[in-house]
Amino acid sequence: MNYDTLTIDTAGSIATVTLNRPEVRNAFNEQAIAELTAAFTALGQVDGIRVIVLAANGTAYCAGADLNWMKKMAGYSEEENRADAMQLANMLRIIYACPKPVVAKVHGDCFGGGVGLAAACDIAIAADDAHFCLSEVKLGLIPATISPYVIKAMGENAARRYFLTAERFNAREALRIGLVHDIATAATLDGQVDAIANALAANSPNAVRQAKALVSEIAGQPVTDTLIADTAHRIAQIRASGEGREGVAAFLEKRKPAWLN
Repeated sequence: MNYDTLTIDTAGSIATVTLNRPEVRNAFNEQAIAELTAAFTALGQVDGIRVIVLAANGTAYCAGADLNWMKKMAGYSEEENRADAMQLANMLRIIYACPKPVVAKVHGDCFGGGVGLAAACDIAIAADDAHFCLSEVKLGLIPATISPYVIKAMGENAARRYFLTAERFNAREALRIGLVHDIATAATLDGQVDAIANALAANSPNAVRQAKALVSEIAGQPVTDTLIADTAHRIAQIRASGEGREGVAAFLEKRKPAWLN
């Protein structure tokens, strides 16, 4: 598929999806949302891809909603707005549930829907000059479609503040509240993201996929007999899997596992 709003580059088992609308600070419109949906759906099914990096060209990571798109939405009925919002909601869910680990490489401004985009990724690394803002309430709106991912990332307490105040905050605050996992200088951001991506790519593809599902499905669950049985079932299945057996054998035999050859 050819894309107009993003580029896709592959180096070995790592794919980089780059938002490529620098003239509008990589703001979302219908086309960008549709192309991100298509790209992550496709890449999630490619056997040779083990990691996806979500980056951006230009001075901003993502400025949220495109102004022309917002003007168009201003004339929509409630039903039309709901259908439009579902496109963004589905795109974020596809990134969040992608079977491959996704790493956000954030720089510059990351506002509104851009915060949701970074929060939907498994790991977010930000440049130390990045700034974040959940500005929706200034426009009489709320960050509804991005809220499942942003609240999971920053927690309810921080969300109460930043959803309600629409304050800008910097990368160090994003790190403190858990929205991003680490920060780097502009000069070292590429290297730090590469290191994370390479570490992910070196692990068992099946185990990484199952570990991602484990976090999503176990987080917040009460510790019950059913949960304990489920976790025992999961480890038994993966121990008996081809990669599970190969990984343990490689460790005991002091050699590289087959997925690294």
